Amino acid sequence: MKVKIGDKVKMLAGKDKGKTGKVLQLLVGSNKVAVEGLNLVTKHQRPKKQGEAGQRVQFPALVNASKIAVICPKCGQPARIGYKFIEGVKTENQPSKKIKNRICRKCQQEI
Repeated sequence: MKVKIGDKVKMLAGKDKGKTGKVLQLLVGSNKVAVEGLNLVTKHQRPKKQGEAGQRVQFPALVNASKIAVICPKCGQPARIGYKFIEGVKTENQPSKKIKNRICRKCQQEI
């Protein structure tokens, strides 16, 4: 999955189309994402103690990762994500490792 927790994303479909938010939760196996303030669902909660009032709780529901686009922090536009390998640090006993970085496909800057 090319999205990470904390990424700023734009919703591409659904009732919140065009709105932006921050990724709160990822479910990699089912390819789902929860975005802060978007796709809110209301759940009715019963009172836990006698005399306490019930309440309505709103929380962000999961949405498919194909319905969001990551916003590039450099150019500020929703962009596709690519990968670029850079040479890592070489140690005495270990050969140099390649580090995989995410890049914006529009401006070619690292995310």
